[in-house]
Amino acid sequence: MDVAPFLETLPRMPRFRHVAVTSVFGHPRSARTWSGAPANVSAALERRGVRIEAIAPHIGTVAKVRVALLDMLAGRGRPISTEQILRNTAARRVLAAQVAEEARRLGVDHVLHTGTFDLPPVDDGRDTRHYLYCDHTWALARRHHVEADRYTKAAIRAFDDVERRAMTDLAHVFTFGAYVRDHIVQHYGLPPDRVTAVGSGAGAIAAYHGPKDYTQPRLLFVAKHLFRAKGGVLLLQAFDLARQRRPDLALTIVGDERSRRFVPPMRGVEFHAHLPWEELERLYREATLLVQPMLNDPWGQVYLEAMSSRTPVMGLARNGLPELTDNGRHGFLVDRAEPGPLADAIVNAVSDPPRLERMADAAQRHVLGAYSWDRVAERMLFT
Repeated sequence: MDVAPFLETLPRMPRFRHVAVTSVFGHPRSARTWSGAPANVSAALERRGVRIEAIAPHIGTVAKVRVALLDMLAGRGRPISTEQILRNTAARRVLAAQVAEEARRLGVDHVLHTGTFDLPPVDDGRDTRHYLYCDHTWALARRHHVEADRYTKAAIRAFDDVERRAMTDLAHVFTFGAYVRDHIVQHYGLPPDRVTAVGSGAGAIAAYHGPKDYTQPRLLFVAKHLFRAKGGVLLLQAFDLARQRRPDLALTIVGDERSRRFVPPMRGVEFHAHLPWEELERLYREATLLVQPMLNDPWGQVYLEAMSSRTPVMGLARNGLPELTDNGRHGFLVDRAEPGPLADAIVNAVSDPPRLERMADAAQRHVLGAYSWDRVAERMLFT
């Protein structure tokens, strides 16, 4: 007797009903933490009846100094950033212990980590299951890391080793993109049935369906921080070349005060820091093209926000953008991270307003149909 049809009619059991969501980047329920991903995932899980707890582990100044000294004594060089400290085994042990203690106090047996910096899990003597939601891995990040040449070989090996152990000890890994999922299976050797691409939501920028003029070449670049890593310097170089051919080009840059020093006075360039949300939404809606040639960003919520605003996107043909744009159907992919090719792509794109409009309409349909936090929660619970 074939029982498969009968089994398919039974209600599916969720992976968990009570879970703690952790983040080392801030409080998991804050919209400012990790581009709002932990908060959005938590809210979507709650809509499905999951009880959510929040854990925000942190490492203090004294512990950071201790980790830096250990790094230097181990031959991994002087840490060049907070990121290097967080990737260190000693720092992760501190953060993972905080997560374990807080999970015990909260009485949760399931912990969802957003990022790997508080992993591998600590064996706390309880049957706690740990999960990861990630947009990249260290092995992927180092390919285009803007400071990769400043890391010692010992540091690079240590980061890869601790990331491998973190992956091995997890009950399940959820990734933003399929390319990250495939990489984890191939590079770290995880069984395919323990890694699932669940995607992400489309961000907090509301979809825009109103009128839009694609004949005015208004470019937009959005980077709250990490201006150089997100391609800001590359874009300014390309914009200077492109404007020699299209003097009507205008570029609006949204950053923060740390970004201002990278933006010299240039014709056609306008810089904003700390814009109100309503003003940022307006810029998305008025832009002709989002040009975001991110050197090492693994996913990029900014692309989804632009596409939902019917603004075509342009970036490098690496990391998550090919997947987000369906290999260029819904955006422009530039093969080389060089000013010349990027300038050529900009001029070519803005020279065909009807194509921009068609691409924008298709991109919006694609994003609204394929990316939502409710879909992420559904896949986390039932795949």
